[in-house]
Amino acid sequence: MASPISMEGRAASGTKAAPPCTLVIFGAGGDLTKRLLMPALYNLAGSRLLAGELSVWGIDHVDGSDESWRQNLTATMDSFTKDAGAEFHAERIDPEAWGFVRERLHYLKGDFLAPETYRDIAARVPGSAVFYLAVAARFFAPIVEHLGAAGLLKQEGGAFRRVVIEKPFGSDLASARELNRRLLAVAEEPQLYRIDHFLGKETVQSIMAIRFANGMFEPIWRREHVDHVQITAAETIGVEERGAFYEPTGALRDMVPNHLFQLLCMTAMEPPNSFDAEAVRTEKAKLVQAVRPVPLADAVRGQYAAGRLLGRDVAAYRAEPHVAADSRTETYAALKLTIDNWRWAGVPFYLRTGKRMTGRRTEIAVHFKPAPYQLFRDTPVDQLAPNILRIQVDPDQGTVTQFNAKVPGPTMRLAKVSTSYREKDFFDEKPNVGYETLLYDCMIGDATLFQRADNIEASWAVVEPLVAGWGQGGAPQAYAAGSAGPADADALLARDGRHWLPLDGA
Repeated sequence: MASPISMEGRAASGTKAAPPCTLVIFGAGGDLTKRLLMPALYNLAGSRLLAGELSVWGIDHVDGSDESWRQNLTATMDSFTKDAGAEFHAERIDPEAWGFVRERLHYLKGDFLAPETYRDIAARVPGSAVFYLAVAARFFAPIVEHLGAAGLLKQEGGAFRRVVIEKPFGSDLASARELNRRLLAVAEEPQLYRIDHFLGKETVQSIMAIRFANGMFEPIWRREHVDHVQITAAETIGVEERGAFYEPTGALRDMVPNHLFQLLCMTAMEPPNSFDAEAVRTEKAKLVQAVRPVPLADAVRGQYAAGRLLGRDVAAYRAEPHVAADSRTETYAALKLTIDNWRWAGVPFYLRTGKRMTGRRTEIAVHFKPAPYQLFRDTPVDQLAPNILRIQVDPDQGTVTQFNAKVPGPTMRLAKVSTSYREKDFFDEKPNVGYETLLYDCMIGDATLFQRADNIEASWAVVEPLVAGWGQGGAPQAYAAGSAGPADADALLARDGRHWLPLDGA
């Protein structure tokens, strides 16, 4: 088992309980609140990381009371013990931890667009507060503007006021800039926490530890030694019941400028001078600003057709509820990125994401340049296996390193071998939803894992040619559900003499 390094003085999480504050959740009855925020608060309570003075107010437009909201959420928490496939699953709900959260829950009925709602909130929220926008994107700017107009964003007497904003943060470059303009007109940048739950995953955060805490990696983490990098976020699930949301969104907007670009930043950014939030976020912004806008020729879009997946027949995307019969929305996107800086010039980064694919996998695969073959010219070795470091984010967490080794025997024969590190083999695993660290960091004021305005806008600028070009028409290429994606995605890498790693773990 691993010997844990002392955590004394660590700022990111786990040392002290968060300071007293009020958590105000807009969208109290929504799916995000039930599935993710409440389990995260429950886990934080179980870890003794919440202040005893914490108060949680849920705001929504339907009738309700403190007790009805508490009962509803208690039933939802209990349901997680019966669904092993849920994002949060526990064998049992600890009554002490959930009781801590439950007794602090309060409900307020209110219209998000009505000034009187904010007067009611002001009467109930003294001191420090975190306002969480678990609502549709159209409410982001209006809610923050109402908070500002009601004086709820003023930070006085040592109290803090912070706003947490979920994705999608804009739908293109123009809308992202407009949203930033409206938010920054009433709040300061350090008050805005643009959240991406991908960054709450332990393995994503450990990318920085892998890179910067190990002298054997960082010296070769550059163009002189790296051939290319593949970043994958593949899902076996389809659009499910989210067709109304997904139709105007698609895989590109839903996944690339946020989730995949955050993985890109963790993988490719320069080492910050410290883990101070602004130092880290500045390096992320500089990295994305160095990425060239993606031409249409360097991107592929696909849409899943009917197929067979995990032993059952599944319908095509166009047959899903709330999806147009002639939909041109992509459920798969792949693109080649070029980074114009000294570390990565000439090293392509290939990104792909898709639904209804043959395997569920989120990982970063760093492919190193091959060793010279000349030494092995008189041996039975046909070719050297590529050296690959795979950083696995989901569903497994850890790393797999592939390299060449000699086969035992009298002659020089090589074979591809691998070593692996699995997080669960070294550290105790606890059920979590990825929001625990992010909520805690909001409360303590650590913005390291949250996106800044310049990072958001730079990300949209990279994919702006695709947003514009794909919006002009043309149907995505069909791929069978249960496959690895459209044929054009394979061709995207094949033209460079490369290929995607298989999604089945081989």
